[in-house]
Amino acid sequence: MGTDNYAQDLSRMGEPVSIRDVLGRALGRMARAFSPQCPYRVGDTVIGDDPFSGRREGVVVWRDRRSVGVKTTYGVFFYDHRLVRLLD
Repeated sequence: MGTDNYAQDLSRMGEPVSIRDVLGRALGRMARAFSPQCPYRVGDTVIGDDPFSGRREGVVVWRDRRSVGVKTTYGVFFYDHRLVRLLD
């Protein structure tokens, strides 16, 4: 009656992989490992100090490799992670 049984899709197993693809994936992982990363986590209380949007205190609600979104009483502001520091 019900089709609750699932089977793994084996259509890609056994396909040949080129050396170019393997090296490309490995070099991509290495480049990401050495690229700058944001040290803040979602939920951290921080101060963002930017000459254009000013100094704002808030909580990190979004983070990327190089930037953070800080939620303040005035809205969400996005800062480069180098312009943000933890609240004392």
